[in-house]
Amino acid sequence: MILMQLSGEQLWQRYRDYLITDEALGFALDVSRVHFKDDFLKKMTPAMEAAFKAMDELEQGAIANQDENRMVGHYWLRNPELVKQSHPEIAREIQDTNAAILLFVESIHSGEKVGSTGKFKNVLHIGIGGSALGPQFLEAALGNPDDKLKMFFFDNTDPDGIDRTIEEIGDELGQTLITVVSKSGGTQETRNGMIEARLACERRGLNFYQQAVAITQVNSKLDKQAKAENWLARFPLWDWVGGRTSITCAVGLLPAALQGIDVNALLQGAADMDTLTRKHDLRTNPAAMLAMMWFHCTGGRGARDMVLLPYKDRLALFSKYLQQLVMESLGKEYSRSNRLVRQGIAVYGNKGSTDQHAYVQQLREGVPNFFVTFIQVLKDRAGVSAAVDTDVTTGDFLHGFWQGTRRALYDNDTDLISIILDEVTPHSVGAMIALYERAVGLYAELINVNAYHQPGVEAGKKAAQEVLDLQLKLLQHLRSAHAPLTAEDLAALTGSPTETETAYHILRHMAANPDHGVRRWAGETPAADRFGPQ
Repeated sequence: MILMQLSGEQLWQRYRDYLITDEALGFALDVSRVHFKDDFLKKMTPAMEAAFKAMDELEQGAIANQDENRMVGHYWLRNPELVKQSHPEIAREIQDTNAAILLFVESIHSGEKVGSTGKFKNVLHIGIGGSALGPQFLEAALGNPDDKLKMFFFDNTDPDGIDRTIEEIGDELGQTLITVVSKSGGTQETRNGMIEARLACERRGLNFYQQAVAITQVNSKLDKQAKAENWLARFPLWDWVGGRTSITCAVGLLPAALQGIDVNALLQGAADMDTLTRKHDLRTNPAAMLAMMWFHCTGGRGARDMVLLPYKDRLALFSKYLQQLVMESLGKEYSRSNRLVRQGIAVYGNKGSTDQHAYVQQLREGVPNFFVTFIQVLKDRAGVSAAVDTDVTTGDFLHGFWQGTRRALYDNDTDLISIILDEVTPHSVGAMIALYERAVGLYAELINVNAYHQPGVEAGKKAAQEVLDLQLKLLQHLRSAHAPLTAEDLAALTGSPTETETAYHILRHMAANPDHGVRRWAGETPAADRFGPQ
């Protein structure tokens, strides 16, 4: 069935047939503009029933990550009752941690706990991947100018980015709470950011430890360091929470609460969506329907990209947040039965109507290798909007652009999904987080991949360490050399002649910076470049 051949009356009927809505959540999912035939859902029902069963077992504590022999329990974070009978100690830890977060935040907001130079005004959150993306998304979606504390982030090991952030904080560094997140306690990028923050404090005569908070696993390297150095506070992470699903534990809750966001409402929104998406009924379960549409749009093979277009500035980072959640969870080389599958769904997006003047041109007339998810928010702003044209507000224009882009893409036979929210609140944001977490889990079951491990990420970390090991060997030979040497010479001396290109890139980087005392003498070609001490 080609939907563009349907009449307006037929499309309206299809909209009514396939709309999933929940008034209490202020949420609706419309898949009527996806080009599936009416019997598609019926054919896929047995596979979805199996996925429902697998998700039930996951919530009951089944081992989900076979690589690490661990459970996956991010659903418990907003409803500890789920695990109270099977693992009462876990339920207690969740409840105790959430209570401790709120007590600690109150002590910060009240001024009971202060920084080196006075009452806290800011938070510098140091993390990588999910440890930063979740808090960044919450800050952008729910933050306001009158927030109790202003948020800053180290989310990379880029020296220039670190310097710019420290400069922006400026004289308020002594009134900046520094939250350090590393589940294992050994994440190198996070450790680098922590060391840079500590050195920045020391250069200003500030007490880093008086301002530092650790979020990590109990007895990790970071936990032991924070305890030994008497940091201001420590909050636990658990091995059954993955980084990309950590937004409803201390990773996301602590910085959000410090900012002034109602984290109880956030948790309640996630719990309410969990309840809705736990139903074994495809036609009323929005996460199941979303996963089914992904399967249809990508052929169950990731053949098309997911373009996310939220028509709300506050949700501009949602596509970036979902990039990690979706791509790290589903991008797998092998299935759970160890069959080569090369699975995944690429995710990208910005926001409407900015995209109207950016890449919608390609979506409309270019390569048809994508499907689109629109997110439309009904409430424009807190108060009344002025008219910018006769009986038309800026919000009306935004709504019109959403409808116009939707129609233009639909007329070009594009598969379209629409999510409609009443407004952006902690409750609705929590619901959206839970919706996509469940959709990812269900889709992973449909394509038989493990959504809860990330061997590709670990491979990248291992390769990066090998580069750093080679750098140390190169420096050793450079410093003992009697004359400048080429990259080929130095690679051979380190016993790594097959790594000459890697060695050359290391040498060029070191020569471009004053840190290691390396100088480059340019030759006519890279092979003729020579390197030695300055």
